[in-house]
Amino acid sequence: MADSHSSAPLSGDADSSSGLMSALRKMLGLEAARSLREQLEEAIDEHEDENGGEAGDGRSGPDGDLSRVERQMLRNLLHFSDHDADDVAVPRGEIIAVDASISWDEMIAAFSENGHSRMPVYRDTLDSVIGMIHIKDVFPFLANGTPPPADWTTLMRQPLYVPQARGALDVLADMRLNRVHLAIVLDEFSGTDGLITIEDLVEEIVGEIEDEHDETPQELITPIGEGMWDLDARAELDDIAQKIDPRLAEVEESVDTIGGLAFVLAEAVPAVGTVLEHPSGWCIEVTAGDETHVTRLRLHPPVAEEEVQ
Repeated sequence: MADSHSSAPLSGDADSSSGLMSALRKMLGLEAARSLREQLEEAIDEHEDENGGEAGDGRSGPDGDLSRVERQMLRNLLHFSDHDADDVAVPRGEIIAVDASISWDEMIAAFSENGHSRMPVYRDTLDSVIGMIHIKDVFPFLANGTPPPADWTTLMRQPLYVPQARGALDVLADMRLNRVHLAIVLDEFSGTDGLITIEDLVEEIVGEIEDEHDETPQELITPIGEGMWDLDARAELDDIAQKIDPRLAEVEESVDTIGGLAFVLAEAVPAVGTVLEHPSGWCIEVTAGDETHVTRLRLHPPVAEEEVQ
């Protein structure tokens, strides 16, 4: 009897959900034989073809119709479940984190310098993230002039730890369930592969969110003469391949940025001044960064190319 009672609500919920989906398809004039996702995207495409992609300023179109911005958000939402944690994560080379061994003042300086509300805390290496420190737990000591704890790591909270293959939608659900807005993405060896904040997930739907602390974006790939290029560590290898040399994107490891490539070649976070040789003959010089990540690099062309010039 217990089984029949427990299954009845589930059956009712399924029937109700099915009925709602059917009603939505009927209301929108969509076919029952095809997935709702496919039909909604096709309806958006047809609407844009018919109206020439109007209402680009974000306002609703005629008769309250969807604007171009709203349609793009709908597209992003329809494909949100296609992404996994590795797709949306901040790459390892761009993670701002602090070592558990630093002093209270050094930790405060890291918050001040980087403008983040949360930072991962690691012990010895970024592959050993032991927690995260939140500015809300630090601010009362600063505001009230209270002496900080002898060991500031007692203020740490625990982030989420998720594998690379976990779906982005599942990560968002985990964050809501656990009320934790920072996740460490782990590779197959349980090392740190990247970092996800709830803002990263929201931006997959609504687009880039910038606030007062965000700096004016710099050019990611800039020619500086004599065959050399100045690069932001976040520059995508695919873009570098198109603009500079396709061979620079030929890498077996799962990396997407030039900063990640530098880490792979050095097998560690390379120090400023390090020059790494790529198999293609290009040399990658680290021009800015710290002990946890690189920020800018310089590409030097292969010797043969220099001689030709």
